[in-house]
Amino acid sequence: MPRPPKPLPARGARVADQIQRELAELISRELKDPRIGMVTLTGVELTPDYAFANVLFTVLAAPGDDKAVAESLAGLRASAGFLRRELGRRVRIHTTPQLRFVHDPSVERGLALSQLIDHAVSIRGEDDELPSDADAADAADAAARPRG
Repeated sequence: MPRPPKPLPARGARVADQIQRELAELISRELKDPRIGMVTLTGVELTPDYAFANVLFTVLAAPGDDKAVAESLAGLRASAGFLRRELGRRVRIHTTPQLRFVHDPSVERGLALSQLIDHAVSIRGEDDELPSDADAADAADAAARPRG
């Protein structure tokens, strides 16, 4: 059974945050690849030796648009060498990590769950507007009680 990964020390978390900021800037300002759409970096996971960095991203596209995700992933993977070189110039660490781009579906899942909750609330709101049999029975009991 494989061991769970060790959490990064505080310095590793700061380096991962810095890498995320620098990559976001590089992607938005320096990359000219038309395959890369509206990409948002959601996180960077570094290995403890800084040799590899999993860069989590999401794409602003229609829900279920797998083609846009695949094209952006292909563009990011093709640009990984350029991004790594530029990252090495901007972030001073002894090993510039190899970049692995991974699509992060959590934003899409969160949006889908939010829509389900909104739908359930709207259905519940419609049910609350109509008096139920229990509400009618409570009203009849209250009317039948003697006032005193």
